[in-house]
Amino acid sequence: MLYIVATPIGNLEDITLRAIRILTEVDEIAAEDTRHTKKLLKAYNISTPITSLYDAVEKKRSGPLIEKMAAGKDIAYVSDAGTPGISDPGFHLIREAIQAGIRVVPIPGVSAVVAALSASGLPMHNFVFHGFLPSKIMQRRDILKMCEAEKGTMVFYESPQRLKACLKDMREIMGPRRLVVARELTKIHEEFIRGTIDDVEKELEERNIKGEITLIIEGKTNNSRDYSDDEILVLLTELTGDPLLSLRDRVHCVAEMTGCSRKNIYQIALTGKFS
Repeated sequence: MLYIVATPIGNLEDITLRAIRILTEVDEIAAEDTRHTKKLLKAYNISTPITSLYDAVEKKRSGPLIEKMAAGKDIAYVSDAGTPGISDPGFHLIREAIQAGIRVVPIPGVSAVVAALSASGLPMHNFVFHGFLPSKIMQRRDILKMCEAEKGTMVFYESPQRLKACLKDMREIMGPRRLVVARELTKIHEEFIRGTIDDVEKELEERNIKGEITLIIEGKTNNSRDYSDDEILVLLTELTGDPLLSLRDRVHCVAEMTGCSRKNIYQIALTGKFS
């Protein structure tokens, strides 16, 4: 058999009991990075033989592994973190094993996509995962333009070095949307930054971002449209009936209702002499 074993994305305690048993029982473990995986195996006293199977050699080395499994050996495949094949190596080995008639068994566990979504506060009943955005600006913008009309919540991976440029592109192409930056999931410095794109950009403006980034952005909804200044003022006025709401509270409520940036709503309020 070929076992596809999900491993922790940060906190080593996030491995399942079944994964520990499988990694202990198989004849061999194929790993994206043996140095990385050895730390996990050492933490759980697993002494199974390990071999390297990273991106550049996956096609070349899959054949010998297939032959071993065809001869009766059980092999587990792990990537550096999370579920193999999800923006990680593994697809070629899995496809070759299936074509060879070898049973492929998933050992589910951690995935940064699901972990980020579960705590995002954005709709989870319908989502689309796009993996890593292209590093080149025009290619990234082309992908975002294709995603602009998507109604499901969207999940992307992004590098910390490109995060601010990516947020700028999202704001310009997709307009005002709610967005979550999930950083360093399950690790000591885990952080969720939530708000409109404008809010998140402002929060990160003076920061030097580090760590692994998962971006979650809401899909296009009925509220994802351009609101005129007059429409915003009407919504603000409708909230004046509650004496407990300050102008800041009203701006926040209208931002939640429309998806428009708080900064723009506040400027409209001031320009319209609203108080």
